[in-house]
Amino acid sequence: MDAATLRELVLDKLKALGFGITVDGELCFQGVSKERLRHIHQPAAQLEIVARQGWLRQHLPKYLDFFADGCDVVPERIDPVLREVRTESQHNLFRLARLLWSIPFSKGYGRRLRFLVMDQSNGKLMGLLALQSPPLSFPARDRLFRYPPGQKTLFVNQTMDIQTLGAVPPYADLLAGKLIALIAASNEIRQTYARKYAGHYTEIEQRLLPAHLVALTTTSAFGRSSLYNRLRYKDLLIAESLGYTEGYGTFHLMELYPLFRQFLEQQGISTRGGFGTGPRLKWQTMVRALHRLGLPSDWLRHGVKREVFLFRLVDNLEAYMAGQDAAPVYRDLPLADLVAWWRVRWLLPRVERVQRWQEWRKQEIPQRLLLTPNDDLCRTSLW
Repeated sequence: MDAATLRELVLDKLKALGFGITVDGELCFQGVSKERLRHIHQPAAQLEIVARQGWLRQHLPKYLDFFADGCDVVPERIDPVLREVRTESQHNLFRLARLLWSIPFSKGYGRRLRFLVMDQSNGKLMGLLALQSPPLSFPARDRLFRYPPGQKTLFVNQTMDIQTLGAVPPYADLLAGKLIALIAASNEIRQTYARKYAGHYTEIEQRLLPAHLVALTTTSAFGRSSLYNRLRYKDLLIAESLGYTEGYGTFHLMELYPLFRQFLEQQGISTRGGFGTGPRLKWQTMVRALHRLGLPSDWLRHGVKREVFLFRLVDNLEAYMAGQDAAPVYRDLPLADLVAWWRVRWLLPRVERVQRWQEWRKQEIPQRLLLTPNDDLCRTSLW
């Protein structure tokens, strides 16, 4: 594809997503509602679904029964259990459920932990939780800590970033997302981390990492978060707001990413990744492509700011991250206690107010994920 054609595609895509361009040549997002934010994520999410049609047609029939109909759920009997993703079947179920999200799927990077939250009362999937290595540079987090000189990487790598967290229907309507957010702070999560990463060395520096998980960070998907705000266990604040991101990212142009790669490769510029590139590869590819198209690389500043949250897993977090305390003082949050609190605080009051969860049918999942030939043609015609 020639530069002029790709340049026009970029401009058309941004316009279709609701972006304007100021007289200074900066992007301006013309809409802040959650529906508008979902709209600009939709093309990239649909791209993932299109790319996985063969896999979905093979596996969806095998795993559909792990999803509940509304009539399968008896709120008073819901019995959540945490399952670490280890087997191929667990991996497939996680991958399938993740395609129901409004934002694109990413396999994550670095150290990773994935969990299924199952309802033991009926054997159905309630939701997902996935953690990954944290970004080394994260201003909203870094403003909170004073790392010992030269040891920032060591201490940051004792935290993880929440990559995926949420409930699937019909449990989502019963506020199971709140439960999974509470579970992220549970003893069981950090204990799983300790078992998996005891004696683990960093890939680049070959430095032995302490098997401590002292905090989690995450960002909301669509601006201010209703999931994490006011998330408490009794009097203990679980998710602490640290403000908002600066509004940089690649998701608004992700649908054009294959074309950016093709364009650069035609010019003899390699877009292949290697060790250490990780999540920066897409960013670097887009910056190079925009530059060669004569477009500002600053257009990766989309202006969609996400709320940042910190989950403290220890009581002495600042002192530990500063190297002042030799050991973390862990909070004691057993999963069973968190489930009991969620049941009283959110589940049962929700059942009194909302009944639409009873109408959910799992057959809506193949209707949402399996495309007809006309759908495929329509959704891939952007290429």
